Amino acid sequence: MVEELKKQLAKDPDGLLTYEFIANNIDSIDDIMPELAANIINVDMTGQFVVSAARYLNAIDKEKYAESIDMLVKAAIEKDRERKYLGDLTVSLWGADYKEHAEELSAQYDNFRRIYKRLYAVGI
Repeated sequence: MVEELKKQLAKDPDGLLTYEFIANNIDSIDDIMPELAANIINVDMTGQFVVSAARYLNAIDKEKYAESIDMLVKAAIEKDRERKYLGDLTVSLWGADYKEHAEELSAQYDNFRRIYKRLYAVGI
């Protein structure tokens, strides 16, 4: 990551600047995406922009950005203690009918299982 950009985004107070940078430069940042994901994770205390970035990258190309999406989802699970954003993330990643497939998704995706447990304390 270019050092000047790194310094600038490290001053990001909540993740919005990093999210906007990702959205505005998606065609030219593949080589620094893991660093951008790490930065947004570092500065976003609530998980709002972490979730937004994961949803955005998933919509753009979930295979291409799988590593960064995984990092972001794991961070979202930890950061979104009030569960404000996890529901939208779940729908974006696994579809609106995810509840109907909760058992198979839980068996297939650890992140899904962790989010589902957080959203529905009684479990599957």
